[in-house]
Amino acid sequence: MNSELINILNSIIANATPLVIAGLGETISERSGVTNLSLDGSLQLAAMAGFAAALASGNLLVGCAAAMLVGAIIALIVVAANIELRQDMVAVGFVLTLLCADIAQFLGQDLAGQRVPPMTKLNIPLLADVPVVGPILFQQPAIVYVSYILIFVIWWWMYHTRGGLALRAVGERPATAFARGTNVNRMRYVYTIIGGALVGLGGAAFSLAIKPGWTTPPAMRGEGWIALAIVIFGGWNPFRVVLGAYLFAILRALASAIQRSPDIQIPLVLLNMLPWMLMIATLILVSSGAIDRLLSIMPRPLQKWTRNFLRSEPPAALGTRFEQD
Repeated sequence: MNSELINILNSIIANATPLVIAGLGETISERSGVTNLSLDGSLQLAAMAGFAAALASGNLLVGCAAAMLVGAIIALIVVAANIELRQDMVAVGFVLTLLCADIAQFLGQDLAGQRVPPMTKLNIPLLADVPVVGPILFQQPAIVYVSYILIFVIWWWMYHTRGGLALRAVGERPATAFARGTNVNRMRYVYTIIGGALVGLGGAAFSLAIKPGWTTPPAMRGEGWIALAIVIFGGWNPFRVVLGAYLFAILRALASAIQRSPDIQIPLVLLNMLPWMLMIATLILVSSGAIDRLLSIMPRPLQKWTRNFLRSEPPAALGTRFEQD
């Protein structure tokens, strides 16, 4: 395979990683019934905090831990405001995303232009030598491998453990889950904080690995809204969310390649709209009933799996407060 093409595919995998991690974190939160709308500001503040911590300590792991802590605290504020203060979580999240973005830019002014050694690429023995696939998937920074692990761990937990069943029950039918002995609000605290920590790790992936450094305005500004859109596009299914993140990265790379080509003249605005147009088209296709008609002609064993994979309805209790007193 052409080395230039391998480099492009390599960059697609790397650039999708922050969206994968943040999208998985938001998926966990929303599956528990909590909408964390603070993603964009949370990513920016976590990226700044992670970069500052790594710069001060000289240790990238410290930077990642600091970013995760920031993301977890922001998520805690969202869920606590809803459960304890009975405030609307969407409104609180929206205010936080604006506040955190401004705080990140204010506190990060002196960090602009400074550098920390970026995460080095790690070649996985044997796998990195596999033709075509190896150089693309297994010659990446460590944070990319973390995202691989998260994909399968979250999927396995959500669909193959009792804890995952309880998580989905809390997001779908909290009253039923509570009647069966589940502490609904405690679970929402736990999963929202875990989801927020993953969002923070996504921020660290930006400033410490994918686009090392800090700028004002931040390079990752707007990525949180993209992650939120990908969660909806992915139907709150971990694999579909990851697929959406990679698809978005591919379309971005395609738009960038077209923009650089002197032979293709397409307005930049239309190129930037391409990923969003595809997402909207997919959502319309899924919600129109066309998928159900397609499933009806498929072999029965595949129907259930495909229907679950293409599920596009949000958790029934998403965004609602549960009174369990």
